[in-house]
Amino acid sequence: MKTGLHTGYPTTRLRRLRMSPVIRTMIRETEISPSDFIYPLFVCPGTRVKREVGSMPGVYQMSIDTIVHECTEVHSLGIPAVILFGIPGRKDEVGSEAYDDRGIIQQAIRAIKHDVPDIYIITDVCLCEYTSHGHCGIVRSNEIVNDETLTLLAKQSLSHAQAGADMVAPSDMMDGRVGAIRKILDENGFLNLPIMAYSAKYASGFYGPFREAAESTPKFGDRRSHQMDPANSDEAIREVALDIREGADIVMVKPALSYLDIIRRVKDEFRMPTAAYNVSGEYSMIKAAAKLGWIDEERVMMEVLTSIKRAGADLILTYFAKDASRILKK
Repeated sequence: MKTGLHTGYPTTRLRRLRMSPVIRTMIRETEISPSDFIYPLFVCPGTRVKREVGSMPGVYQMSIDTIVHECTEVHSLGIPAVILFGIPGRKDEVGSEAYDDRGIIQQAIRAIKHDVPDIYIITDVCLCEYTSHGHCGIVRSNEIVNDETLTLLAKQSLSHAQAGADMVAPSDMMDGRVGAIRKILDENGFLNLPIMAYSAKYASGFYGPFREAAESTPKFGDRRSHQMDPANSDEAIREVALDIREGADIVMVKPALSYLDIIRRVKDEFRMPTAAYNVSGEYSMIKAAAKLGWIDEERVMMEVLTSIKRAGADLILTYFAKDASRILKK
């Protein structure tokens, strides 16, 4: 009788290593931990504000004082980083509060760094939350003008760095924005401040709840002229390659669940630190199904996060970060 690795049933019984929780844990191939997570936060004007987002149970718009308390809890759970999205007090055609030294994000960075200095602050760099039209850049004749927008994105990134951000994350998908941001940061002494680029960001239907949370729904048209077509995979590789050449330190795929194949391709192709955004629609679907009793929320949440890590993500931006971390710390 043959022996060794090529032996079939009944000698090879793969169930032997599934028979108890102990052995399943011992041979588990993919592990997730709180240190894998980045927690998104929405900062709004006011004081003592904690306003739940209707389509995202457990997610809130919070004023700066409330955000500081939230960051204290996030840090206590072992989550190393947050990413901040701003809801400005006023909006205009060019999103001027995005790069205002007294803007909502700039104030939030200073407050968090003062009270929770050890938490790592990443800032979203885009104009959609700050413009009156809700688009990611300057609009002329109903077209988003790429090169003029780069100047404002660079200014926004520099203002975040000057306020004390640890990393900037351009999510706009304008051509050349990583290079423009790297240039202005370097010229102003921020050579060691990293860029996490939303490199393969798809024009997805899963962003709806986020747009409610960030109050960034476009007033006209959509974002298909700059975000990627969901049908394309090779294009994602070209986008990532360009961002790396322009100076991106971490590349991101967004959304995560419908694009696990893209995460895997990006990781295999570039061997770069790779992030994935477990986006609002993915979060809300699980919450809604769990509320109706159709799924086990905790189990599905952990399965989803594990799948994203298994696909190749080193970092996961997720609204489940706190809930998952509590489970992992048990």
